[in-house]
Amino acid sequence: MKVVVFETEEWEHQACLRLEPEHEVECTRERLDPQTAAPYASAEIVSTFVNSQLGADVLVQFPRLKLIATRSTGYDHVDLDWCKAHGVAVANVPDYGDSTVAEHAFALLLAVARNLVEAVERTRRGDFSQAGLRGFELRGKTLGVIGTGRIGRRAIEIAGGFGMDVVAYDLYPDEDAATQFGFRYADLDEVLADADVITLHVPATPGTASLLSDREFDLMKSGALLINTARGNVVDVPALVRALADGKVRAAGLDVLPQEPLVREEAQIFRGASSDGYDLKALVANHVLLRFPNVIVTPHNAYNTQSAVRRIIETTVENIEAFGRGEPRNLVGER
Repeated sequence: MKVVVFETEEWEHQACLRLEPEHEVECTRERLDPQTAAPYASAEIVSTFVNSQLGADVLVQFPRLKLIATRSTGYDHVDLDWCKAHGVAVANVPDYGDSTVAEHAFALLLAVARNLVEAVERTRRGDFSQAGLRGFELRGKTLGVIGTGRIGRRAIEIAGGFGMDVVAYDLYPDEDAATQFGFRYADLDEVLADADVITLHVPATPGTASLLSDREFDLMKSGALLINTARGNVVDVPALVRALADGKVRAAGLDVLPQEPLVREEAQIFRGASSDGYDLKALVANHVLLRFPNVIVTPHNAYNTQSAVRRIIETTVENIEAFGRGEPRNLVGER
């Protein structure tokens, strides 16, 4: 089959060559979007990362498409309803970054709790003043974990090493895990009210969109910290801006933002395409967040370790090989 792999680095291209000669492979650095799709219309399999757009306006340009192999765990960038209606399978990488993402969450937490960015910037300027740098100790604090899948459970393990208490919320509580890792489950409102730090580890679904908004921020302890390495739309960004401005949220460490492609390349809005679907209010709020001194934003980088990216490409290649043999694996949704 014809396989096109988007958003690739050179080493990923080399890894994908093992699909030959059973498949014809083409790799490109381009993201897949409505403007870049046409030259690759003959593809039967496409593989992308989360920066690509796989909505109906893109997928309709691939009349021979049989499989989307996303190089991610999340698949909210793929129109699953369109794929189901047109018999296109979608495979993901369900297990590659448990430790990677959880460790990044704690990197963000330590950075905001100890004012590390400001401290480093000062000393680089030759300013060794400690004024305003007093930190937030983790030992004895309560970590609220929203989502106790693989990444959430790894975050709970790490929290234990810091001497933190953990209270968690999940739609499907795993009491065996609670016993094993020494935490307790509570409903979402109680977690928000009890926690000194909230860390988010839920997928992007209709049910998690704006999971934290004005009401939820009002329930949180005054001066709580927020960490988000999940998906940008889980947090109502204008509501977060208000909570930061009011001091309800002391600081935030964010690896994800809503409207991420537009934050990276806002000129897309002015390329003749409709602005329908763009949340311009959220886009403005993103820019406000970037200027808050008590907010750290990293560029969707939590997954990005050597070990994790190797696991991603290996699993993706195996997904494509299995599909080619008629033994599909790691499929999401229903065909």
